[in-house]
Amino acid sequence: MVRDYTTVFQEMMVSAEEAIEEIEPGMSIFIGTGAAEPRTLVKTLMSSPEPNIQDLELIQIISFGDALTPQLFSADRFRLKTFFSGWMADEAISSGQVDYIPSRYSEIPNLFESDLMSIDVAIIQVTPPNESGYCSLGVAVDVARQAIDKAAIVIGEINETIPRTFGDTFVPISDFDCFVLSDEPPFFFERWPVDEVFDRVAENVASVIDDGSCLSYSIGPLFEALPNHLKGKKNLGIHSPFVTDALMDLINSGAVTNRNKKIYQGKSLCSYVLGSPELMRWLDGNPMVEFQAINRVFSPIQIGRNPQVVTLIHARKVDLSGRFVLHAGKGNIATGPSEVIDFFNGAEISKGGRTLFALASRNLEGKANIICSADAYPNHFSVHEAVDLVITEYGVASLKGRTVRERAQALIEIAHPDDRADLMESARENRILYPDQIFLEHSAHAYPKEIQRTRTFKYDTLITFRPIKPSDEEGMRRLFYRFSDTSVYYRYFTPVTAMPHAKMQEYVNIDYTDTMSIVGLTGRAGEERVVAEGRYVKGRKEGFAEVAFVVDEAFQNRGIASGMLEMLTTTAKKRGFKGFTAQVLSSNHQMMAVFKKLGASCGVSVSDGIYEILITF
Repeated sequence: MVRDYTTVFQEMMVSAEEAIEEIEPGMSIFIGTGAAEPRTLVKTLMSSPEPNIQDLELIQIISFGDALTPQLFSADRFRLKTFFSGWMADEAISSGQVDYIPSRYSEIPNLFESDLMSIDVAIIQVTPPNESGYCSLGVAVDVARQAIDKAAIVIGEINETIPRTFGDTFVPISDFDCFVLSDEPPFFFERWPVDEVFDRVAENVASVIDDGSCLSYSIGPLFEALPNHLKGKKNLGIHSPFVTDALMDLINSGAVTNRNKKIYQGKSLCSYVLGSPELMRWLDGNPMVEFQAINRVFSPIQIGRNPQVVTLIHARKVDLSGRFVLHAGKGNIATGPSEVIDFFNGAEISKGGRTLFALASRNLEGKANIICSADAYPNHFSVHEAVDLVITEYGVASLKGRTVRERAQALIEIAHPDDRADLMESARENRILYPDQIFLEHSAHAYPKEIQRTRTFKYDTLITFRPIKPSDEEGMRRLFYRFSDTSVYYRYFTPVTAMPHAKMQEYVNIDYTDTMSIVGLTGRAGEERVVAEGRYVKGRKEGFAEVAFVVDEAFQNRGIASGMLEMLTTTAKKRGFKGFTAQVLSSNHQMMAVFKKLGASCGVSVSDGIYEILITF
């Protein structure tokens, strides 16, 4: 016989006041999170004058301070425990109004299942039941199922405006003791405005995300700006705590297919919804978004099963050794180490995974976000040894495998240009950099970021060209020592046996005006190796610059030198040069072949075994 679930459901409906009558003093009550906060029942609970509503322990995984506001707490009536230190909770924790439970998010369900976290009452927001008698948890799964299993009293708040989502979200009405009809909309999150700075940060972040990467998502201006720069990517995957409006835009762009994922393949995985009514409508009945509990979504092992996991964290500050300060306070989701460590570890486990920390070079008050030391700031992220890349609107700094000195040099290069001189001086004084470290203040503003391109050469050789940076010192030094004696002689016209710091740092610090240098890099972003360099220097002949090239012997005869000559020519023209001069040993047939491709614009004369070359633009 088919059971009439509609009649059963109607019989279980009560008023909010009736629903909380069975609550007794001293009970522990689980409350849903964020958009899943059962606002009607919570407001009734918080305002109830009944004598049974006292000395209650409220437990909420993430507290946004909407209906459950710290201002309403009092020691004899309510005490809130939360696992989250951001948003409104940060101030309430500091003032003693809220108890914070430090915990790995992936371990929270175990606390409920093992009775270390006792639950007497579970108040859960759900959708109306379907024809089979199942409600959907809708916009938050987290530990709702564990709370339902452990609680002696389970109250469902029916909200007809939340989406019916798929995954581990369906709960039979038999699991509930009663239902209350919500008279409140869910807690919506407005979209963040995006300014020019964060748009440039997002552009740089997108530049290091490869096709096929698996991303996690949060909220804020950085994540809001990302979809516009990621929409051209292919086969991205989503394994994320949150689904947001910006993530909806990215999925709708076609860049997300989830084909390369190893778990929940073909679906975007999440635990929470943070967004607008439009997002709620998009999620309703959407089979391509999978909701699972946080022990699955936050599990480093589960995350790491996916290849190319990218964990992106919006940082507050970073110092020259690579130590990070995380955000705190209202408006911040991933704030403390416990909120980000699981995804950080998952990226470390993942094959091809990487961790990115991104931030604007300056805060809203115009103060530097890249600083000499982070000691004076709270909320440190201590696992800085394993960070791969740091990204600002001024570029990308690779920290992986670098010394503290090399990290400092790379981070100074992506600081605000007006802050770099002070950072350089502080780094010298604190012996982070060499006392004689060169710094050309003009170059901080003159770096020509627009001179960058990636080309494919013979034998499918992918080379990225960009202007040289001071942090390329070690890469250029390694390139020099890979050369044979012949190659060194061809480049410098004299035997050169060593290239120490004092000499090499003079080579990599240029003004980008009278001297321009372009390096050729191979390898993925953050793991590049310098394999070529071409430069011109303002020469003795009026309006002309002297040009020279060097290419790693393993990469010669692929057209790389010709590519650099083409880029240098375009750059020199824009800077008002009339042409190039060059000297090439008569025995250096490979380099002569590069110049001969220019045809009539290249004049050649010979003197004492040296070709004198004149190139007129």
